[in-house]
Amino acid sequence: MGQVKPDRSESQLVLRDVKKHYPIAGGLFRPPQGIVKAVDGVDISIQRGETLGLVGESGCGKSTLGRVILRLEEPTSGQIVFNGEDLLRVPSTKLHRLRKKMQIIFQDPYSSLNPRQTIGRTIAEGLVIHKIGTPAERREKVQNLMEIVGLRADQLNRYPHEFSGGQRQRIGIARALALQPELIICDEPLSALDVSIQAQVINLLEDLQEQYDLTYLFISHDLSVVRHISDRVAVMYLGQLVELAPKDELYSHPYHPYTCTLLQAVPVLDPHASKKKKLIKNGADSAPAPAGCKFSPHCPLKQPVCMEQAPTFKEITPRHWVRCSLSA
Repeated sequence: MGQVKPDRSESQLVLRDVKKHYPIAGGLFRPPQGIVKAVDGVDISIQRGETLGLVGESGCGKSTLGRVILRLEEPTSGQIVFNGEDLLRVPSTKLHRLRKKMQIIFQDPYSSLNPRQTIGRTIAEGLVIHKIGTPAERREKVQNLMEIVGLRADQLNRYPHEFSGGQRQRIGIARALALQPELIICDEPLSALDVSIQAQVINLLEDLQEQYDLTYLFISHDLSVVRHISDRVAVMYLGQLVELAPKDELYSHPYHPYTCTLLQAVPVLDPHASKKKKLIKNGADSAPAPAGCKFSPHCPLKQPVCMEQAPTFKEITPRHWVRCSLSA
């Protein structure tokens, strides 16, 4: 692993019309009162060796999509193809083998580790489940992984409470690397860390990707971080992708009004520039979605067609996709 460069023309992960809906409980002996469309028809592909950034505000469905890809949550419908295999239709034995190639780094390094388990056992857990190696071989591998992520090998018998937040996230990264995965879902891995530690973790993720030819789906609400680490960026709003483009193209020529809103909200060093910004009120609130564009209640450019007709996700320039009725 790490010797052959990935073929970036090959799609490693393909999502087709993926949906995840949750029923709204109606109470005792009452039927569901409706559904929450956390993920509502996502189509996307990720090339082998690529980092795809997925951005959007809290509640838009980013983390749910990441969990659905790994089948930590079962999708309502759709198709998830990984390395040519449809994860929703493969037998359980084959899915068990495929899981070795897909891992996740969780958002909270505090709650994602078992406080009663040493970090050595935590990192080796996947090796035990998949029956890889002898106990001595597992211990040696765990020690190597700890050194790779910047921890000391002699710390493997310590418990999570003995480490800082940044060190715990490194433990989570080592756990994700243990089974030599090809795809890693990074579910807001920096949001619980201090800014000074975030840079260290970003550099570590980039070094690991170069060394092990990893593919990342990097989920975040921080557009500055996403621009630094990603090759392409997808913008999500209320369960749907509203824009997808190479990072430089999206940041320099955003088309969707919601993307423009997110970019306006990025802090800048020039105080005069920040005063000129006119932020649009938006949010994944509890109000019913309109029949047309989901962003239309908050969009300053909306037209009658936006309230009546749901826009399609179309390619307006090469590799630049937008879900907006007003786009050319």
